[in-house]
Amino acid sequence: MVNPENPLVIQSDRSLMLDVHAPKSEECRNALIPFAELERSPEHWHTYKLTALSLWNAASAGFSSEKVIGVLEKYSRYELPQSVSVWILETAERFGKIRLVPGPKISREENGKESVEEFLYLVCANHLIFRQIDHSMALKKFLAPANYETPENDCVSVSDDEKKFCFILNLTDRGTIKQQLLSMNWPVKDDVPLVDGEHLGIELRETTLGGKTFEIRDYQKMAAQALVGDKGPGTGFGTIVLPCGAGKTIVGMKLMSMLQTNTLIVTTNITAVHQWIDELLDKTFLTSDQIAEYTGESKSIKPVTVATYQVLTWRPDKEGPYPHFSLFRKNNWGLIIYDEVHMLPAPVFRVAAEIQAVRRVGLTATLVREDGCEGHVFSLVGPKRYDVPWKELEKERWIASAECVEVRLPLPESLGLDYADGSKREQNKIAATNPDKIKIARELVELFPDDKILVIGQYLDQLDEISKTLNAPLITGKTKNSDRDKIYAEFRQGKINVLVVSKVANFAIDLPDASMAIEVSGTFGSRQEEAQRLGRLLRPKQRTARFFTLVTRGTVDEEFGTKRQKFLGEQGYAYRIIRYVDKKSFDELSDPKMIECRPGDKNDAE
Repeated sequence: MVNPENPLVIQSDRSLMLDVHAPKSEECRNALIPFAELERSPEHWHTYKLTALSLWNAASAGFSSEKVIGVLEKYSRYELPQSVSVWILETAERFGKIRLVPGPKISREENGKESVEEFLYLVCANHLIFRQIDHSMALKKFLAPANYETPENDCVSVSDDEKKFCFILNLTDRGTIKQQLLSMNWPVKDDVPLVDGEHLGIELRETTLGGKTFEIRDYQKMAAQALVGDKGPGTGFGTIVLPCGAGKTIVGMKLMSMLQTNTLIVTTNITAVHQWIDELLDKTFLTSDQIAEYTGESKSIKPVTVATYQVLTWRPDKEGPYPHFSLFRKNNWGLIIYDEVHMLPAPVFRVAAEIQAVRRVGLTATLVREDGCEGHVFSLVGPKRYDVPWKELEKERWIASAECVEVRLPLPESLGLDYADGSKREQNKIAATNPDKIKIARELVELFPDDKILVIGQYLDQLDEISKTLNAPLITGKTKNSDRDKIYAEFRQGKINVLVVSKVANFAIDLPDASMAIEVSGTFGSRQEEAQRLGRLLRPKQRTARFFTLVTRGTVDEEFGTKRQKFLGEQGYAYRIIRYVDKKSFDELSDPKMIECRPGDKNDAE
């Protein structure tokens, strides 16, 4: 059946083309977010792709294959290709065909001491799946065929068919098995109950220490509940996707109050560690005696410990062990929070594979990983449990509205030959550090004197020159942590209106009043980075935020800019493009739109 008014064209290769000018296009885009991945987002048609991982994330969050097909049929301009609907059904149903369930506990005596060794069962829905796994050389050292025996205190239902096709494995190999099977396109449904950590009373305040009313928003409650579930098998682990500024830290604290247990929080840098600690003291009844910092500057462990990824992945010898991985075992943790989980370093996946019995949550604004390790996040931290479209929260005024503007400028003639003769790396730097970007950044700062502005870039020599030109402080990886905290505080207090920052400010930095950003250079078209940089502006405020990207046209800079826009296109943001000639090129920019802000939200933490 053909409906020319519908916005979606579905191809037999499982690509979905969204006509952004058609009626219901925005409604359709929001409906696609739970199960489809954006690939391209030019002006008129956005292209999405159905992937196995996107369907399994949807299935784990309760979004069935029938519901996926229903969405596609509702918005499709033409009849849904039969091959696509069959692929969706067959792919989605792979989730749940292999399950991990509790196994036996076996007592052993060695040197006069008795110990208990725990095992798990891997149960398969049928003999074909069982045979495929049994013939895998990569799995033979971890799995052995077994006769299923109901363990003591059994709390998981296992069908008669599953009991026939069963493997046994060591408890410590739980994460490794999930990774290996996902690489074979078999997602494992983990139904092994999680262990409770040491009890810790955690109560949220109704009024913060700062004297403000503190109330958990409905979507924050739903996100936390989606992870905790009924605390039974298959619950207590996963990933929560919320925009920067939507209160991911609040969700983390809500989880802590629901689970009442010792908690390890791992985040991106020392500034973020201090922000977590400040938020915990401000919004819970935890005391400073119960919260510890575990970083390069201070290493202590308390019932709530906040650490950095950097300290965990430090080692004295690049071929040696990671000494601080022991932190995961030095306390009876009942919850691990991986902040900015899309930045989880590869070595931490190794230890994450070993601690599958602990409740855990990944918090992120985007599941995009530039290293392609989304599957590791799915397997080891957990599938996506909750996701809210950015534009939906903007419409509800929980995050600021934003206008994205790409300013395209020419490459100076004096650099043309150097660019043409340069290597790819040299071309990238020449285009990214186009000296005219400094002049344009100054013009934009002068044009918007009432804004609080971040100038963000990749190349330190470029940023140093911008800092001197604008007479603005500069924060890079070399800036002392004490100096960073002081400068950030002065920016929040309004003593500084312009701040120049390197990529250290991409993640987990709380600058709620920032209303404008000027991006002069970035990391090779990273969508992940673009999401985080825009996120610096999205705390609720009484004006539309502006995100300027300065791009050298006709160069690789333009190509990388197009890649970075992909994520923003998925979230519903359209770029306005200005071809820069002189300062008058900005005349078309209107005054920032004033919006009504929900009371009390201006300084909400992430």
